[in-house]
Amino acid sequence: MPGSSSTFVAGLTSAALAAVAFLTFQASANVPAGLAAARRGGVPAKAAKASGDRKHPTALPARSGLGERVVYALDGDRVWLVASDGTVERTFGVAPGSVDPLPGSYSVTSRAGAVTGTDGTPIEHVVRFTTVDDVTIGFSAALDGELPEPDPEVRTGGIRESVADGEAMWEFATIGRAVVVVP
Repeated sequence: MPGSSSTFVAGLTSAALAAVAFLTFQASANVPAGLAAARRGGVPAKAAKASGDRKHPTALPARSGLGERVVYALDGDRVWLVASDGTVERTFGVAPGSVDPLPGSYSVTSRAGAVTGTDGTPIEHVVRFTTVDDVTIGFSAALDGELPEPDPEVRTGGIRESVADGEAMWEFATIGRAVVVVP
């Protein structure tokens, strides 16, 4: 049967291409909105927010890593402190600065008990984990308890927490602790 093996190979190739096309379609349908429009460093935080909230805004995001870690969701302005067994010890809302970190995995690089923030506000429990275009990004609590909207004219990387949440972050996020930023 001349040609039957070439017909068989052509059929297998067509089936393989169809399977790859189907899997590509499936994967693209499940990409989070924030990841599909990936930001580059230094993008203003509020301008880069993706539309569409998750069904349970306090639920730990999928694919947010394993083990003991801090998870920070850019779109939801929310933080989770996650124990080594994957249970959430605490979750709380935050007020980001004007510059967001890129989604990815980081670790706590430095901490400060009390300093003055870039915006001139006295802050405490500062936990830093990255820098974007010379802007240091980290969590902190304003001593006055305010969670202000960032001034778009001032490039700030402070992710503000309440005083109580700042204390919890300070106890949890020691040097080297993993910080996972998700869209």
